[in-house]
Amino acid sequence: MTSNHNPLLGFTDDETVMLDFDDTHFRDVRYWARRVAHFFDLGGFLILKSSENNYHVVFNRRVDWSENMSIVAWVSLYSNKEGMRKWFLMQCIKGASTLRVGPKGCKSSPRIVYREDEQDEQIMGFLEKRKNIKNCIKYF
Repeated sequence: MTSNHNPLLGFTDDETVMLDFDDTHFRDVRYWARRVAHFFDLGGFLILKSSENNYHVVFNRRVDWSENMSIVAWVSLYSNKEGMRKWFLMQCIKGASTLRVGPKGCKSSPRIVYREDEQDEQIMGFLEKRKNIKNCIKYF
């Protein structure tokens, strides 16, 4: 029996604050990213577009898992985005946050569309691991 399932490749971490906004305009994602970065002193951030009106946000400062989920819960509550709430709950269940790096069906890999402030800590690590994953995808 053969499988029709294609593996999804992603980045999983418990010390990097990451957000997954579905059905959200870019200006609203940037608003929330700026608000969160400032309020929680997370340094810089980058925004990746995963598909039309779907974005990922990765923040620069390292945090522990408890603070990470506290921040994501705060965004989930105050942004009033159902997709964010569901994503938050799944990350809690798994015990680490995951964002897609590779393609998914007909969707291409998420691409960087915006950067702001520091990019030297968690973002640098995310980009390095993302590059390694994307290099592996070339061979499949």
